[in-house]
Amino acid sequence: MIKIEKLYKKFGANPVLRGIDLNIIEGSVLALLGPNGSGKTTLTKCILGMVYPDSGQVFFKRKSIARQWEYRSEIDYLPQIANFPNNLTVKELIKMIKDLRNCEALKEQELIEVFKLHPFLNKKLSNLSGGTKQKVNLLLTFMFDSPVLILDEPTTGLDPSALIVLKKLINDAKSAHKTILITSHIMSFVEEITEEIIFILDGRIYFKGSITALKETTKQSNFEHAIASILTNP
Repeated sequence: MIKIEKLYKKFGANPVLRGIDLNIIEGSVLALLGPNGSGKTTLTKCILGMVYPDSGQVFFKRKSIARQWEYRSEIDYLPQIANFPNNLTVKELIKMIKDLRNCEALKEQELIEVFKLHPFLNKKLSNLSGGTKQKVNLLLTFMFDSPVLILDEPTTGLDPSALIVLKKLINDAKSAHKTILITSHIMSFVEEITEEIIFILDGRIYFKGSITALKETTKQSNFEHAIASILTNP
């Protein structure tokens, strides 16, 4: 589904990606983990064509994404920080995104219901709390039906009931055999919803495999301790 070959990227004198090779198989559910500044967000933005690598290539369905944009219509992306125009209402933002995507929003009403967003539809984004903005962000991501989901820190600001909704949405996407790539710092969330992890350290893939395999490699019975072991003994 997505293949990455020898991806390098630096910002100024700072190398962020140092030769990433990665193959994401269709229907897989992966968590992209690593400390702050390890290159996770840069890697996802390279996949989306939002950041251009210095060298290397990204392939989507065996075709290079270089100078292409049409493939993005097959990806639903949740950014870590959604900088929407504050003067728009929630209803206006939803309409704008639907117009930009130019495709049917199959789950719009369902998501408005489950995230309890009806009272906020006519409110401006500048007047919403961080948690409510994140619910709107999730609605915009999940209301379409693309085969690939890229979710950057999806749990940010969510209350317990919204977190339960998010987990159900991800599990439904897994049941539909969608390809899902998630970044998160919440290890309990990762352990509950993902099948495999990719751990990036200093711009390189340090580990790729199952959580069970990581525990065996680090000789730790606890997932969080296994991750901590990588950071303290790389």
